[in-house]
Amino acid sequence: MKITRVGVDLAKNVFQVHGVNAHGKCVWKRRLKRATWLRVFTETIEPGCTVGMEACGGAHHWARELRARGYEVKLIPPQFVKPYVKSQKDDAADAAAICEAMSRPDMRFVPVKTLEQHDIQAVHRIRSSVMGQRTAASNQIRGLVAEYGLVAPKQVGPLRAAIPCWLEDAENGLTDRFRALLQGLWHELLMLDERIKALDGEIEQLCNTHAVASRLKKQLRGVGPLVATGLIARIGDGRQFKRGRQASASLGVTPRHHGTGGKNRIYGISKVGDRYLRCILIHGARAVVAQAKHRDDPLSLWVTDIADRTHPNVAAVALANKTVRIAWAMIRNGTDYDPGFAVN
Repeated sequence: MKITRVGVDLAKNVFQVHGVNAHGKCVWKRRLKRATWLRVFTETIEPGCTVGMEACGGAHHWARELRARGYEVKLIPPQFVKPYVKSQKDDAADAAAICEAMSRPDMRFVPVKTLEQHDIQAVHRIRSSVMGQRTAASNQIRGLVAEYGLVAPKQVGPLRAAIPCWLEDAENGLTDRFRALLQGLWHELLMLDERIKALDGEIEQLCNTHAVASRLKKQLRGVGPLVATGLIARIGDGRQFKRGRQASASLGVTPRHHGTGGKNRIYGISKVGDRYLRCILIHGARAVVAQAKHRDDPLSLWVTDIADRTHPNVAAVALANKTVRIAWAMIRNGTDYDPGFAVN
């Protein structure tokens, strides 16, 4: 009987497939090797069949490969598959659970990313990793010099400038051995600075050459090359969201709530989704909040009113929420920013 739906459990070297017919009965179950699984799959399953996979590492690559061969691919967040795993967990049970989960009419899926989105995402992830390495190196230097009676500055810039002074000061109690070690750490810190600078330049170039990202950077306040390209990498063309609130909810900048017995309680933001993008969005919004009190446009008056009634951090998060919604509308509809709708 014709297979209409297939669940694929991805792994490093072994792929488990679970195919069902139009009535939901399992008619094909196999464990395939990585080198041959795509060939066996295309020989067995006709194009047009719906294929489901968990949105894990490598899923977007295989989704693009299957789409190129005429299959409809749906990526499911792993947390939505887990409830459908029957009894004990194994590859076959996971594939069956994926096949079952993708048939639910109210299931939410992850859009397949393009190669361009992955390129932009890779730059951001590498930059975030190098930033973490620089923070770790700075903290290591602060901890080490503290044992020699030196107090290191909190910021990276002053710390970078203080190290040569420590190395040249012969009366600060540093031994020759530690001076050599500290000089090596200083060179590592400078190397990480240069790496971050190069990645920032690459992100700037990506933003300037990408029409949508360039429009976001030029027209939205609190949006620079980092935020603009990060939004493109995250939400793509925005067609997976029906409205702007869904886009902002996917980034965790909307309030979370808990309701029971007809009583709903609203708490702080949910903090789901992309932590890195949410962080730079709120940092950009903080800069806007700081300058809003000196301006009289509707958006500045709106965010200043929130800051006066609550707290500047609350206003920054509210502005980040609104920024995502506006950016989604601009991306989804291909329109420019309209200040008249900013506070509606």
